[in-house]
Amino acid sequence: MPNWGGGAKCAACEKTVYHAEEIQCNSRSFHKTCFICMACRKGLDSTTVAAHESEIYCKSCYGKKYGPKGYGYGQGAGALSSDPINNEELQPQEPKAPHPASANSNPSKFTQKFGSTDRCPRCSKAVYAAEKVMGAGKPWHKTCFRCLLCGKSLESTTVTDKDGELYCKGTNNQMSGLSNAICCVQ
Repeated sequence: MPNWGGGAKCAACEKTVYHAEEIQCNSRSFHKTCFICMACRKGLDSTTVAAHESEIYCKSCYGKKYGPKGYGYGQGAGALSSDPINNEELQPQEPKAPHPASANSNPSKFTQKFGSTDRCPRCSKAVYAAEKVMGAGKPWHKTCFRCLLCGKSLESTTVTDKDGELYCKGTNNQMSGLSNAICCVQ
């Protein structure tokens, strides 16, 4: 039967594809709206398409279905294989309902990424490795690592502790009965 003024047939829906709406992949024509992943149904373009015989996939679904499997590839232990996996794994999943979280059970994204559970004894906020100074056996922020009485910034050579708090060595020697006015005089 002649193809009067039409174009090629769409490889997905088998209807006529006119030139203005045609996308070609593997010598086959598709409508722009039919050029979608066979597994997840996402729209494709020339940078995201991966073709396998007569099927088209996004690169993610193609990798899940035809990519290497085995230890080191997120598929579990075993010999490497490039056999196709079953299609059940490529079916779209129903979105999961969010879990209600208590205030303390849901750490911030920053804490999850950088893994800090240390808390500064002075301000009670999280202390991360880049800002951590150890004193009196506890982690402190650099900005909190100061004498409790005079506020002077401390170093490992000038710090002393008493009852879990930090003081200047001069302050600690003078704490027995002297006023804060004489604090840190060395």
